[in-house]
Amino acid sequence: MINIAIIAGGPSAERGISLKSGATIARHLNKDKYNVTTIDVSDKGWIDAGSGRTVDLNTFTLPAQNDLPEKHFDFAFIIIHGTPAEDGKIQGYFEMMHIPHSTCNVLTSALTFNKQMCKDFLRPFNITMAESVVVAEAVSQSFLEKNNMALPVFVKPNNNGSSYGVTKVKEWSALSTAIEKALEYDHEVMIERALHGREFGCGVVRDGQTQHVFPVTEIIPNGEFFDFAAKYEGDSQEITPAEIPDAVAEQIQSISDNLYRILKCRGFVRFDYIMENETIYLLEANTTPGMSDASILPQQAIAYGWTIEKLLDVVITDCMANPY
Repeated sequence: MINIAIIAGGPSAERGISLKSGATIARHLNKDKYNVTTIDVSDKGWIDAGSGRTVDLNTFTLPAQNDLPEKHFDFAFIIIHGTPAEDGKIQGYFEMMHIPHSTCNVLTSALTFNKQMCKDFLRPFNITMAESVVVAEAVSQSFLEKNNMALPVFVKPNNNGSSYGVTKVKEWSALSTAIEKALEYDHEVMIERALHGREFGCGVVRDGQTQHVFPVTEIIPNGEFFDFAAKYEGDSQEITPAEIPDAVAEQIQSISDNLYRILKCRGFVRFDYIMENETIYLLEANTTPGMSDASILPQQAIAYGWTIEKLLDVVITDCMANPY
């Protein structure tokens, strides 16, 4: 049996979603192959959700307690959304401890979590992205106009996910309030031209020398954009496979396949796009995408002909064979 630690929770605003994702993973891991323990990472420590024992971070073990023996782990399945996982911090710990894990390495995770730095890195590869600037305080209309930004714009935390702190600004008078809201979640704020078009997501996972590119999902939010409620509370329609021409689906899949290689990804990653006037714009890369019952990636795996159990097994097998 392989001892798997599902690393969930975390201190960010996305903690609740992470715990839901962790529960989905625990349900679908093959119990004949994996011995599964969920570790809740919180400000109280790293706690075994089953026994209540606190992880000894010097050894990444659960110490012996009462009639429970010491438990060592062979693999960490990281499903924390936001910091300290999507920004690469927790990966650094596991890599120092020589424990294989399920996600991208430190560099890739940190790069993709910082939306503007990821954009800057990808520009030489001819990846189409919306115009944007990053600020750390309120700015004026004239500042944005000098940077070729016109309304409407999205104002969002530069280092965050799940659409927390995101505002679509249609009037200049609303700009300062939107920046203040985003600063509640991060010290940097991205202001990005609002794209108008259909929104899509596409997952990719590596299996040895093969990259499996999943069917494209079209995301149709009931509100103005794919906000938290649309992502996690069912306030959207998600169509998998997307009802689009084959050529468009193949283009999105090709870009996703290429991005996975360029960014040197591991595990499963979801790339999000908007198609505006037949041009595919990359929105962001999600290196720890949601795995709750409402999440997109499980839908795509099923449409691809896989079970969730197989998806998880592929990730664990591949990442254990290629630990870093």
